[in-house]
Amino acid sequence: MVDSTPVAGSQVVPGAHRAGDGAPLDAEALRTTLVAPGGPLARLEVVARTGSTSTDLVELARTDPDGWAAGGLLVAEHQEAGRGRAGHTWQTPAGTALTCSLLVRPGVPERFWGWLPLLTGLGVARAVRATAGLAAVLKWPNDVLVPAPGSDPVDGWGQHRKVAGILAEVVPHAVVLGIGINVSQRAADLPVPSATSLREARGGAAVDRGRLLVQVVQQLTGLLDTWRAAGGDPAAAGLDRAVAEACLTLGTPVRAELPGGGELRGTAVRIAPDGGLVLRTATGAERTVLAGDVRHVRARTV
Repeated sequence: MVDSTPVAGSQVVPGAHRAGDGAPLDAEALRTTLVAPGGPLARLEVVARTGSTSTDLVELARTDPDGWAAGGLLVAEHQEAGRGRAGHTWQTPAGTALTCSLLVRPGVPERFWGWLPLLTGLGVARAVRATAGLAAVLKWPNDVLVPAPGSDPVDGWGQHRKVAGILAEVVPHAVVLGIGINVSQRAADLPVPSATSLREARGGAAVDRGRLLVQVVQQLTGLLDTWRAAGGDPAAAGLDRAVAEACLTLGTPVRAELPGGGELRGTAVRIAPDGGLVLRTATGAERTVLAGDVRHVRARTV
């Protein structure tokens, strides 16, 4: 059996049989499905409560390198201080979201690591499609959106709403991929008009968090296996095309708020070989954005 030592300050969740509508995750059943030899993971831990699964996993990668040498997944029932890009923090009511972080050893040249958030987003989008039946798409570089037909457009988002976010952090010889998916929050629980949950997007129909987690892991690890087999080159594996087809940002006029201040406006035309977003400005010049908050100036509909 996989060692289930809890993260400092957290409690291991007792086994439970379902994870829909706020029910706790069944840690042992998830290990049976997802941990080798039956699944793709070397290790899976479920904790009851923590500040941030990514913060914890970054620390574990430093303090327990042997225990996490082959990577693994840390899942929290309740995350009190989730971290997003640009230092943003967030939290959700207990049992209403799927919050987890995956430690991966890329095994490919670092120049391709910029594809990890995009591949993670693609895996999450495919998992949402498979479990919730929603036409999930990507917003470069790290958001997963679902349609909100009939709703009032939100500036920068149009008639799509954010249902999941991803944060990639580099640690020595590895990357921690943090994933947060809004599952069963009510409208009143959501912090901004641009956010939604799977329940809200499905008109109140619940989604089982355990099934969703299994799909996320299987979809993402399958994509990463393909990526590694191609030496990290997404074009060689056709993954660049798969990401582009799922990316709502491409073909859209955008405003990129750049790190350190300033902005760049243009039409998003393609994703660069290193995972950056290529914009064509009003003068016809092309600029590549490697990081920053991208807003759709006129979000297209699909």
